[in-house]
Amino acid sequence: MLKQIISKYQNQFPAATVSAHCDGPCGVYDPSSARIAAEAVVSMTKKLLDLEAKPGDPAYENTFARYVAIKEEQAQITKDELLILWTDYFKPQHLEQFPDLHDTFWKAAKLCSACKVEVSAQHAQELMAAVEKVHKMFWATKNRDITWYTAS
Repeated sequence: MLKQIISKYQNQFPAATVSAHCDGPCGVYDPSSARIAAEAVVSMTKKLLDLEAKPGDPAYENTFARYVAIKEEQAQITKDELLILWTDYFKPQHLEQFPDLHDTFWKAAKLCSACKVEVSAQHAQELMAAVEKVHKMFWATKNRDITWYTAS
């Protein structure tokens, strides 16, 4: 009886069809968080390369360990932020717009891994370039020209 009443009500007052572009409300996603984390990777890599090696010195060992920990943590944050954009924001229509979308994200994620296990200024800069490319793709899908900038 209750089902019939609900069905009759639904037929008389049908709900409007809605659609959504992404899993969350638009405006949730932003590549800037990946940029900030990637910049920390670059910064920690530079600090590690500039650190004067003093093996056995506790102060040196502690500083080295802290820089490495931060670099690895920020590289993982960069990877997480990129993967969220890749899997949650970008849709098949974006692949038509950017045929190299999957390759761009795959390479960026691989650079995050490389930056975690290495102290490489080259890979850190390549990671920043990859995040910049994602930034441009992301904002192009929104038909917005958002300036790429870095803190350093």
